[in-house]
Amino acid sequence: MTHPLRVRPFRLLFLGRTVSAVGDAVVPAALALAVLRATGSTGALALVLACAMVPRLLLLPLGGVLADRLDARRVAILADLVRCLAQLVVGLELLGQASLGVIAVAAAVGGAAGAFALPTASPLVAGTVDATQRQQANALMGVTANASRLAGPALAGALIWAAGPGWAFVLDAATFALSALLLAVVRVRHVPMPKRSILADLTHGWREVRSRDWFWTSLLGHGVWNGAAAVLTTLGPAVAVGRLGGEGVWVLMLQAGAVGMLVGSLLAARIRPRRPVLVANLGLASYAAPLALLAVAAPAPLVVVAYGVALTALGYLNPVWETVVQGQFPPHVLARVTSYDWLVSLGAMPLGYALAPIAARAWGEGMPLLTAGVLVLVACAGTAVVPGVRRLTTAPRDGALATAAR
Repeated sequence: MTHPLRVRPFRLLFLGRTVSAVGDAVVPAALALAVLRATGSTGALALVLACAMVPRLLLLPLGGVLADRLDARRVAILADLVRCLAQLVVGLELLGQASLGVIAVAAAVGGAAGAFALPTASPLVAGTVDATQRQQANALMGVTANASRLAGPALAGALIWAAGPGWAFVLDAATFALSALLLAVVRVRHVPMPKRSILADLTHGWREVRSRDWFWTSLLGHGVWNGAAAVLTTLGPAVAVGRLGGEGVWVLMLQAGAVGMLVGSLLAARIRPRRPVLVANLGLASYAAPLALLAVAAPAPLVVVAYGVALTALGYLNPVWETVVQGQFPPHVLARVTSYDWLVSLGAMPLGYALAPIAARAWGEGMPLLTAGVLVLVACAGTAVVPGVRRLTTAPRDGALATAAR
């Protein structure tokens, strides 16, 4: 089997996504420091983050429709160019007298463009490699994304120290421009779809989601996982600092998670289970362990190891899940299906962020963390009882997916 990087269209796609991932990894730390420097307010930072998140959530289904209709490559190029402009505006603003209003508007524009970019990721991979190469290709995408997240904070720190946070956004803008340029010369297979109204396209995509029990039940599990991750992100630092030994424990947890994600992506390139969705979902259930250990303030080494293992499972799931979805859905609905996937996953996180501090004030940090752990265990491991999850199998020779009759 030919390695995906030997296929020129995927090689160009991979290079563009890698460059863009490095730029994106620098931005979160730069944004937080820039807004806090400009305003001194955590509320202002929350406003900017909300301005980026809300348009992304609202426009995701439409992004899926357009990517299926117009060709994912064209939509991805336009989205990259818009995000390039948005990040450049923020960068130039931060190099002068920063205005919170301008930064918030640019964040909203970038978030809206992200809603059109996210659904294109899976069709772009599926359109540049053959079915037998997809899991390895998806794993490579996961490796580069997770390696960027691991190196991003250090790179951001160095850039901010040397030149200021504005240059981090200028760098990100440049990576989007380069990504768009590379996509412009990539040849991607595209399957035209019948012309219908936008509402009909949305409805058709939703029917495709509902018709597969393995998919929509897994989406529920993934949504619960993301909501629980928001709970851990919100309450975990307080537990680590107050009961486990200090800020260093929380930093160590984050580093263990980043390493775990990278290791999981590497494993996905090599390990191809017979029942991929079942194995991946059971792996996700391991996230219950760090949640429960934090809830009872277990010894710090146990919490760090548990978190690293749980994030390894997530790093493994992502490429495996992408490969299954690319093989099980027709190419002309893939972007819409992907948009619904992202909508459920991203939509659950604000709920976790909102409920976690309320529950912590009422019952302490332990109760919401433990509750989130139980929900993750039930939602992710519970997919094992779904017939479609158990029946979805991978043929041992070529990696093609089939539904086993039992």
